[in-house]
Amino acid sequence: MSELKFKRVLLKLSGESLAPQEGSGIDPHAANEIALHVKSVVEMGADLAIVIGGGNLWRGKIGIEVGMDQATADYMGMLATVMNSLVLMDALEHIGVTTRVQTAIQMQSVAEPYIRRRALRHIEKGRVVIFAGGTGNPYFTTDTAAALRAVEMHADILIKATKVDGIYDSDPRKNPAAKKFDTIRYIDALSMQLEVMDSTAISLCMDNKMPVLVLNLWEDESLKKALSGEKVGTLVIP
Repeated sequence: MSELKFKRVLLKLSGESLAPQEGSGIDPHAANEIALHVKSVVEMGADLAIVIGGGNLWRGKIGIEVGMDQATADYMGMLATVMNSLVLMDALEHIGVTTRVQTAIQMQSVAEPYIRRRALRHIEKGRVVIFAGGTGNPYFTTDTAAALRAVEMHADILIKATKVDGIYDSDPRKNPAAKKFDTIRYIDALSMQLEVMDSTAISLCMDNKMPVLVLNLWEDESLKKALSGEKVGTLVIP
């Protein structure tokens, strides 16, 4: 077993990570691929919790743009995260990773309600816990939910998995000359409006000194390397 620099990790996944390459929805093969990445770090001895978005199924801003009440649109997004969480749980269970889904919106026939002490107990027993339903409140993103759960679970780090290998000063897909940061301060990420996470999430991490690592989950075992302390992605620090 490799020596871990970060033992307890909150992994933030976007809903789009479960989508087919073209279009929206859920691709079970994408869920299986993510599950293998998760299993690889669980086998290293990491304690892992996950927050996943719902953007592959529903984006609240689409409803808001056509006049939908924001709270209603946000609740729909929370329900989308529950569906994604169940798909990922099933993929993990199929490869032998014991997993629990807890949701901030109570639906007891589908998932456990979010209870902080129970979640901590699951993690202590080596189970992966997937937190669904965001914070349970409208007007908050799943980035904020990830920051909140990371603090509540006493995580060593919050890892935001994207399809870009870190934080750049501009979109590297549009600007070949974009500069990548190895490290950046919370306050600079906020002032430069780099869209690492929303401002509420970054502020919550900053107030609680929760480091954030942005990396490409699908690139060359980056998650395993990050937990082992190798230089991967971009680290957001005080």
